[in-house]
Amino acid sequence: MSETAPNVTVSPKVDDTRLMKAVEWHGKKDVRVNSKRPMPLVTDPRDVVLQVTSSAICGSDLHLYLGNMLGMVPGDILGHEFMGVVHEVGPDVKSVKKGDRVVVCFDIGCGECYFCSKLQAFSCCGNTNPSQEEKAMYGDRTAGFFGYSHLTGGYPGGQAEYVRVPFADVNTLKVPENLSDEKVVLLSDILPTAWHANELGEVGQGDVVAIWGAGPVGILAAHCAQARGAKEVFLIDAVQYRLDFAKQKLPGLRTINFKQEKVYEALRKVASHGIDVGIDAVGMHYADSVLHKLQMMTMLETDTPEIVNDIVYNVRKGGRVSIVGAYAGYTNHFNLGAFMEKSLTMRGGQTPVQKYWKHLLELVQKSQLNPSLVITHQQPLEKAPELYKTFNDKVDNCIKVVMHPGLA
Repeated sequence: MSETAPNVTVSPKVDDTRLMKAVEWHGKKDVRVNSKRPMPLVTDPRDVVLQVTSSAICGSDLHLYLGNMLGMVPGDILGHEFMGVVHEVGPDVKSVKKGDRVVVCFDIGCGECYFCSKLQAFSCCGNTNPSQEEKAMYGDRTAGFFGYSHLTGGYPGGQAEYVRVPFADVNTLKVPENLSDEKVVLLSDILPTAWHANELGEVGQGDVVAIWGAGPVGILAAHCAQARGAKEVFLIDAVQYRLDFAKQKLPGLRTINFKQEKVYEALRKVASHGIDVGIDAVGMHYADSVLHKLQMMTMLETDTPEIVNDIVYNVRKGGRVSIVGAYAGYTNHFNLGAFMEKSLTMRGGQTPVQKYWKHLLELVQKSQLNPSLVITHQQPLEKAPELYKTFNDKVDNCIKVVMHPGLA
């Protein structure tokens, strides 16, 4: 399948006589539940329609909530981390049938292009994203995402009672009935993303690893690093309740509150040469200095390099830098000199979920990984507006939110 002219239907056919509830974006900090959205239908022979049972709020959803993402349109249905039961099946779908319980990956692959079939780089599939704006920004299109702006295709998301899933043979994973939603829903995004962070950093036996960001991805990245045999794992943040939570859930984890102690000194006490791997699980919008706050306010830069610079400073010579925190555009004052003179390797990118999720499901089944450890809040879909606020404001000891359509 050529990547030069994507031929994909983004907006599904709908049944106007059957209405459903869905979480819509209407502007900065304006999330609403609409109970009168028409239900999606199979639109392409390779589709399924899913009845959603669990749908999480991802940290990257907060970029939309805060109005920091281009390409959003009022009324867009949010949500890219979800699972459910197959409700309707297109005639060309082979891997799942009506009634199957499946997880859906956040990035939509076609399964046939060079990136999907040869490289397993499903997040690089340009066949599922018709956005010319993204091509103009980056020189290429990357994969379409559910519920994440028209730069990534404009697909209706999974924070809804029903959702259409294109290329279902590629983008759904059947899960066992004996595993609860809580155990498997995060296979949709943040567990594979946490694993991908470790893959990019080549984390292995005996490594000393530090992770910047004690959100759900950061905590699960620490969990994965321990499972992969890292000797020491540090988690770095300034939100103390998150550090305390992670330390309680992951025995042996070391934590650093960078508002209370100097990161460099704390790391060098354990790793005299510096850490082997530094992982950025924060991303573009952490601006600490006045300089970068002003540059972002005045659009002199869209993203800030402060986390990456801190990692570069703390990683040992010849070490590895892994970036899974979301970045979207340009940044100023990246310390390229330190990166070059210390002979570092840096890798980053959106997660090719489909590459990892079968292996990760096996690890969950064997109790070697437990992604549910980060879930702190489970509520009906109707609670979405207040749950977004709780998650964004870091109150009520919130780490990870999962919503359940039909729970009310």
